[in-house]
Amino acid sequence: EESKQILVLGLDGAGKTSVLHTLASNSSCHSMAPAPGFNAVSIDAGGRPMEFLEIGSSELLHSSWETHLSKGLLLIFVVDSADHDRLPEAKKYLHQLIQANPVIPLVVFAHKQDLEGAYHITDIHEALALSEVGNDRKVFLFGTQVTEKAASAEIPSIMEDIKDLIVHLAANGCNQTQAHGDLCD
Repeated sequence: EESKQILVLGLDGAGKTSVLHTLASNSSCHSMAPAPGFNAVSIDAGGRPMEFLEIGSSELLHSSWETHLSKGLLLIFVVDSADHDRLPEAKKYLHQLIQANPVIPLVVFAHKQDLEGAYHITDIHEALALSEVGNDRKVFLFGTQVTEKAASAEIPSIMEDIKDLIVHLAANGCNQTQAHGDLCD
């Protein structure tokens, strides 16, 4: 039985581990050490577990991205909104991934919106050429930040909304793959 996972990918330092921690724990974090290699997390979504797989960003692991993409229900791609110099590199990898799986739904986190100089999500949309990802694909772009606030470490409301969307997309993806004979947990 092949498990279907939600993949969390992006360049090193984009904030993949922090985003995944926030979704899993329902609390913000100041910073997280990058995940070396693979980081598998099961998140409870109303009594139904969702399996997330974060794959590290080293050159050696980039080749495994496409392999895991074929088993994915959903692709979450995280970019550092304040790292303008690396957006072309992020775009290159993102477009390689979406060409490898032309129907997988895509959720892009324009992360670190709280940093000075961070691009607005419309600039991220343009820099990543999201209008070119195909008409048959579900694409969502969110500006996020998961840093702790002085008064509260509760999960930002946008992250709750994104989590609900991910649950919905994963459930629909699982239903579609079951219709084609694949198994989903």
